[in-house]
Amino acid sequence: MDPTRIRNIGFMAHIDAGKTTTTERILYYTGVTYKIGDVDDGTAVMDWMEQEQERGITITAAATTCYWNDYRINIIDTPGHVDFTAEVERSLRILDGAILVVCGVGGVEPQTEKVWYQASRYNIPRILYINKMDRVGSDYNDVINQLEEKLHAKTLLLHIPLGTEENFQGIIDLISMKAYRFGDELADFGFEIMPIPSEYVDEAEMHREHLIEIISELDLEIMEKVLEKKDISEECLKAAIRRICIEQSGYPVLLGSSFKKKGVQNLLDAIIDYLPSPVDMGDVKGINPKTKDAVTRKLSDDEPFSAVVFKVMTDIYAGQLIYFRVYSGVVQTGTTVYNSTKGERQRFLRLLKMHANKREEQKEVRAGDIAATIGISNISTGDTLCDEKHPIILETITFPEPVVNATIEPRLTSDHKKLSEILNKLASEDPTFKVFVDNNTGQTIISGMGELHLEVLRERIRREFNLNTKMGKPRVAYHETIRVSAKGEEEYVKQAAGKSQYAHVVLEIMPLTGKEKFKFNTRIKPGIIPAEYYSAIETGVKESMEVGVLAGFPVINIEVNLIDGTYREEDSTDLAFKIAAATAFKKAFRDAKPILLEPMMKLEIVVQDEYLGEVIGDLNAREGKVTHMDVKNNLHIIDGLAPLSNMFGYATALRTLSQGRANYSMEFQDYIEMPEKKMQDVLNNQLGIYTFN
Repeated sequence: MDPTRIRNIGFMAHIDAGKTTTTERILYYTGVTYKIGDVDDGTAVMDWMEQEQERGITITAAATTCYWNDYRINIIDTPGHVDFTAEVERSLRILDGAILVVCGVGGVEPQTEKVWYQASRYNIPRILYINKMDRVGSDYNDVINQLEEKLHAKTLLLHIPLGTEENFQGIIDLISMKAYRFGDELADFGFEIMPIPSEYVDEAEMHREHLIEIISELDLEIMEKVLEKKDISEECLKAAIRRICIEQSGYPVLLGSSFKKKGVQNLLDAIIDYLPSPVDMGDVKGINPKTKDAVTRKLSDDEPFSAVVFKVMTDIYAGQLIYFRVYSGVVQTGTTVYNSTKGERQRFLRLLKMHANKREEQKEVRAGDIAATIGISNISTGDTLCDEKHPIILETITFPEPVVNATIEPRLTSDHKKLSEILNKLASEDPTFKVFVDNNTGQTIISGMGELHLEVLRERIRREFNLNTKMGKPRVAYHETIRVSAKGEEEYVKQAAGKSQYAHVVLEIMPLTGKEKFKFNTRIKPGIIPAEYYSAIETGVKESMEVGVLAGFPVINIEVNLIDGTYREEDSTDLAFKIAAATAFKKAFRDAKPILLEPMMKLEIVVQDEYLGEVIGDLNAREGKVTHMDVKNNLHIIDGLAPLSNMFGYATALRTLSQGRANYSMEFQDYIEMPEKKMQDVLNNQLGIYTFN
């Protein structure tokens, strides 16, 4: 298919804004399904996992394909819950466009901000879709103000509502200046196009004039027409909005009510009209793994094959299911490709087009396609697959660090090996899920993004792999770092089996600020230690950082400089330098005033007036602080920060304080230095209740 007629898009939003419901309506109107699925009933096509249907939330990103007006739309429906942020991250990496779904009542919520900045990091053009316009309290003007203030988004309002709240009948399109009224009794999938009712004409003309004014500020062609007082055609306006959307200087805003089946067809039209095709996103850039030179690939079937693996899933029947996005070239079933990240050849035994958990065999996939395969081993999220004669490594995917730990063990002692194999499979598909063994207790520790994340994974172990487990109470995943610079020196000399091992390393470590967690530099005169040993020294440092000196927690935010050392031509080995570096690092770390870091969480609490005092008092007792307060629809919205260690069980406490009427959302903000007294308490308890590293 002509790649200009392809749209690779994703839906993203705060939990319960209506992403999956919108996707289900799209599948119905594009003819993929013949019955509309419902999230609350557990019948949504995209929420195919049992746990998704039971909990009424999206847990794993699901991919599907549909067609609208002879365009192919590849859709990824992402989770809204912060515990599953990795699913959003991996999806955004390979998408060309996205729809941010915002609740017409709730507006911009914490996870809305999170996914917005994730999309900004990957430079993804977006459409803003204000959903639930039929709800009492919905206010599109207020939501637009929030979008501009909180997200700093330049909005282009393309619709105004036809009726408000429970009387919401449809939308008035400010481009065509037509009204779209929706209803089950109407033909053409339940809508009719009609002239704008007289009572809305003045309002529509005012908003259209304002829209053209904003577009003229952002687009030279429209500005010229405005200055010359020429008529601006509908096609000309759409072309300008498309240019603005793709360059992300502005964002189209649409209105609708997906649950009530109002405005979804207009959203489909906007996806085609305004979001980019793979061709619009330009050449893809990477590096040659052999020469380290910059390399580009054009989005063309004639270019050498290149693709990025963005998701790995464990299938209990077929092994690993690997999702990938093709950026250039064509690949057929049976073709051998090169994993340039791992340096291995791998063969496509089968090529699949996915529709949620259903599969459709494909003979080949082309540039711009999103597809899947089965039967490839030793592959990870972010790996690049390419033509071996034209190697390239494309930009990988970065994931947040886990913030919650828990112990896990099988019910039966004989199942320890089976559990270990299952956990390794789950860790290979979810980069935010970590597994390791506590050196002090021998217990298996799992780490994730939150309590729900770990509980969902435990349920998967029971349902998919038929293994019952016991999981300890979740605890905080602390980190260690340093406050001052220090030096460490180690001379490693060992005689074993008649062979000598020798290495001498001097390291300097210092605190590292910013987003980088680790940096290694070789500030040593050439020839003092051969460059071939630098990699072994860096590996020794990294392995030493996995288990910190203070309490065995991982070490972050450190810059390490190799400043001196010696070697012996006959006796020095990679292993010797690795051991010497690890020991030198630990010595330096002890002298660098080490400290524990704890995760600080960002909160949004929505509470009624009569419970406000108790809720703020409880937050203060948890060492939290209020950063901002607002009132909307007679509800108090509290923004705050609190240490994760004091927030376990908060959902239950908040329900008790408010008689079940208040709600909250929480997401990871940053790691901060722990107060001295609290640090001593953690260190004293490390071999007691904190039985993990």
